[in-house]
Amino acid sequence: MRTTLVVVDDDALIDPDSSLDWISFEQYLSDYPKADEPRTRVINLCDTARYLSRGYYCSLLAEARRHSVLPSVSCINDLRERDDPSMGDVAPQAVRFNAEESLLRPLRSRDARETLLYFGTCEQAHWQKLGRQIFQRFPAPILRVTLPGEQLAGRIHVQRMGYAQLSAEQRREFLAALDLFTRGLWRNYGDSKRLRWDMAILVNPDEPSPPSDAGAIKRFIRAAAEVGIRAETLTPAQGDQILQYDALFLRETTAIDHHTYRLARTAEREGLIVIDDPQSILRCCNKIYLHDAFSYKGVPALPTLVVASSAEVDLDRIEHAFGYPVVLKLPEGSFSRGVFRIHSREELREQIDRLLAETTLVLAQAYCFTDYDWRIGVLAGKAIYACRYHMARNHWQIYNHASNSGSSGGFDTLPTFEVPQKVIRAAVKAAGVVGDGLYGVDIKEKDGSVFVIEVNDNPSIERGVEDKYLGNELYQLVMAEFARRLEQRGRR
Repeated sequence: MRTTLVVVDDDALIDPDSSLDWISFEQYLSDYPKADEPRTRVINLCDTARYLSRGYYCSLLAEARRHSVLPSVSCINDLRERDDPSMGDVAPQAVRFNAEESLLRPLRSRDARETLLYFGTCEQAHWQKLGRQIFQRFPAPILRVTLPGEQLAGRIHVQRMGYAQLSAEQRREFLAALDLFTRGLWRNYGDSKRLRWDMAILVNPDEPSPPSDAGAIKRFIRAAAEVGIRAETLTPAQGDQILQYDALFLRETTAIDHHTYRLARTAEREGLIVIDDPQSILRCCNKIYLHDAFSYKGVPALPTLVVASSAEVDLDRIEHAFGYPVVLKLPEGSFSRGVFRIHSREELREQIDRLLAETTLVLAQAYCFTDYDWRIGVLAGKAIYACRYHMARNHWQIYNHASNSGSSGGFDTLPTFEVPQKVIRAAVKAAGVVGDGLYGVDIKEKDGSVFVIEVNDNPSIERGVEDKYLGNELYQLVMAEFARRLEQRGRR
């Protein structure tokens, strides 16, 4: 459960008829945090116009106390920055928001060129879609939005406002919006079900090959609602809103020196349930770690050497161990990128030198061609789906990145009980080396033996591919695990 505090500048602004807990800034300063308090959300209605004002300190203290707060300190600072000299004195203390022309067109034909947004909503229907976008960029309780003249086409002026600045009529409108917001209706979800938790699903609209397509994301959101989770997509640009949620599900390809890892770290540090958790990202994104851990834990894997130079002794060592062809791998890579098949000593030397310009260590691995690779999806130590990914046409990998079309091979999706048990056992063991999250374990099967190739912390789950056998049940399994972890967290 979550407690909501509405903080205002002083006692005179407290609404005595509200069902929410309204308190003054002084009370928030002196009475919180409390021992054994539930998860707390703070709606900061104090004036945030000045740096180090009460409103500024309210959000700053809320973040320090691990209370989810609206607006965040980052949002307050964003609304104080002016980066558009053309605004002049038309909109003092305002910032610019670049809006799509399709959203502005219905506004220009009307007389009213200004509105107030309360949690991204307003009474004028023609402002609603734009208001939601503005709120996503500047998540603050009260915003004044101005549509400037034609010479500034596409630019919207956005100003923060405090509750004390509203008229009596505006306060009545705001209170209605506050009630909807705290009950979750502002996210366009019905209230026929009681949704206990909020989840952000991180997606990147600019990613060419995301782990989940739009169809899969919709099914994740639907499955989440069935287990009491209100899920919605979040883009990297909205990452500063992460503290408004109880859980984070990464559906963008991860990397260590990347915003995906930083967001996962922030979310986990603040108590959110996170898949992919940052430890899994660290471990899966580096094949050096996986190789060493597989060796230590006895996970069946292809013979592998770690290479630090192209000296003759190292080339001799690789040739003696593997012969040709041999495979070279960058420690970090995904979707078959950073993997090279080598056919001669000269090519081996040249490729090692190229790779060592990017990294300190390189992996050399025995070449093992198979018509397909197994991909076993493992969640919390259990195999939940299985696919056979066939090699791209006339290529030795699943993905042929050299092809103009970026082609990949076909696939077969099977129930896990039809997969050879030695494949399932190897997948579960390899996943256990990494953690207890959601993983895709790639395995080769040849001449009666199985070899784990790698463990992916952010496995592909696409509509019509990985879900082809289980259908909606696959999405329900993932969201049920989130719900289980959220429930456990609440009992600690």
